[in-house]
Amino acid sequence: MADRLGFTLARLGLSVSARLHTAMAVTGLKPRQCLAVMRLAEGPLNQLDLARELDVDPSVLVAVLNDLENRDLATRRRAPEDRRRHIVEITERGRAVVADLHHAIDTVEHDLFADLAPADLTRLAGLLDRLGKTEDAPCSED
Repeated sequence: MADRLGFTLARLGLSVSARLHTAMAVTGLKPRQCLAVMRLAEGPLNQLDLARELDVDPSVLVAVLNDLENRDLATRRRAPEDRRRHIVEITERGRAVVADLHHAIDTVEHDLFADLAPADLTRLAGLLDRLGKTEDAPCSED
């Protein structure tokens, strides 16, 4: 099976996913909540766009955001130009959690890529980007 790249990639993906889940657990958040708060650290977004970016059903995102709001990691407010829409923003406490997440993920990535040269990492990133463009199955974590 060593010559089956798909299986090798899947096995490695499961291993990396498990390591990242363990690292993210330091925050007490689930992976989807981590992704949401990390995306919100890049700037506010309306709720529908956030659902699209995270590739989740809007009803699923409501539950994620409820949990983030209950933990004071994110807030929702009505968009002034369209009261039917919600703008989602990260809180200061959320920014602290994102800093912890980045530190935990950096540690996993440092260990994972320790034997690769910078040129190898650049090439790997390019190859993974190309593979990602052919993917059509949604992410099904949590």
